[in-house]
Amino acid sequence: MSLAREIKKKRPFDCPEQEAALNLRRTAGIVLEQHDRLFKRHGISSPLYNILRILRGNDGGLPCSEIGSQMVTRVPDTTRLIDRLERLGFVLRERGESDRRVVTVKITSAGLELLASLERPVMDLHKQSLGHLSESELADLNRLLTKARSASDDAAS
Repeated sequence: MSLAREIKKKRPFDCPEQEAALNLRRTAGIVLEQHDRLFKRHGISSPLYNILRILRGNDGGLPCSEIGSQMVTRVPDTTRLIDRLERLGFVLRERGESDRRVVTVKITSAGLELLASLERPVMDLHKQSLGHLSESELADLNRLLTKARSASDDAAS
């Protein structure tokens, strides 16, 4: 079903770019909502999951600023999110030995266990959301999204 019919739009879109932008927001909203429901059952949110994944990929840990720069969806309150993960026991902070001002955030075994328990359900959600597309369609979608995002990144600079 077209976006116009889905949202019961009575007038045409102002331009194809508007339709594409709204289509992107609508689709992202649906996919994110599914993920949010899954993560909520495990006591976390999408940004918290993202931080845990970033830390799992960096054995030595990372400073807060570096974690923030690697987030899929940028958030202004990375430190607060890390505070929450620390209270939940999923991360820990360590001060640098040579420079005590440097604080590195590392994932704990509990954080790794949580990610392991979410691996299959998250993959299932990806398949549910996009599994009906062919490999070629997925490659096209990824190429187009990258192209759209790079234009947006250039405009923001």
